[in-house]
Amino acid sequence: MAIITQAEFQRRKRVRQLKGQVFHVLCLVSILIGVGMLAALLYNIISDGITRVSWDFLTSFPSRHPEQAGIKAALLGSIYVVGLAGVLAFTLGVGAAIYLEEYAARSWFARIIQVNIANLAGVPSIVYGILGLEIFVRIMMMGKSVLAGSLTLALLVLPIVIIAAQEAIRAVPPSLREGGFALGATRWQVIRTLVLPYAFPGILTGVILAVSRAVGETAPLIVMGALTFIPFAPDGPLSPFTVLPIQIFNWVSRPQEDFHTAAAAGIIVLLVVLLTMNALAVFLRNKFQKRSEV
Repeated sequence: MAIITQAEFQRRKRVRQLKGQVFHVLCLVSILIGVGMLAALLYNIISDGITRVSWDFLTSFPSRHPEQAGIKAALLGSIYVVGLAGVLAFTLGVGAAIYLEEYAARSWFARIIQVNIANLAGVPSIVYGILGLEIFVRIMMMGKSVLAGSLTLALLVLPIVIIAAQEAIRAVPPSLREGGFALGATRWQVIRTLVLPYAFPGILTGVILAVSRAVGETAPLIVMGALTFIPFAPDGPLSPFTVLPIQIFNWVSRPQEDFHTAAAAGIIVLLVVLLTMNALAVFLRNKFQKRSEV
């Protein structure tokens, strides 16, 4: 075994420190490039569309005249579609996660299901649009309705909800379950009164972040036939609809400059909705975490 002298040790130490500093600088440059591009994009959008954001813009329906065009139909359509999709994804996703974590045996079949759920989380969103078009629009004859769009988006975010719920349930200490069983509680009583309240902050955060992704999705809804121009608000689950991303896409494709300004204003509203949902996720997570710690 070779003996390293003090001078050699100091040289190697300086080399390691230099490599660490270079890596730190590269990481910092990467972050600054991403943040700089995001800041430039936000500045461009805000400078173009902030003057167009107003109460009239939020409460007016789309129009062929750009100065009169608003986002009321698209905003309400997004709320209806994404809200219903969130309820469906939460119900099915949490139920699937409870089954996989608490009831399913550790068999090859359960492992196959787990692998497929993870793979579905990486499937391009347009594939879900094709699936929604074939199953919900054509086979189930729902038409190009709010319900069909909600089911399509629910399928899109369902794998994410299942994975997030599984991780939250898996993080519950085994001692809670064992204590419940020791007191004579059934498996469902343990899950309902001990496991779910402890895991609820993580589950809720995952659901809201998954729904935040659904808010900005355009491709699956365009494929399934969501309309680009609707001068009325949806009045039921089988009503035609449009959503904010599709309305923005429609305005950007127009040659008139005023429509581009309206599209920038629509992007600002969409960003506000997304940031609000993310802030709500953080607030609810912290609130329920403090409650579970008490």
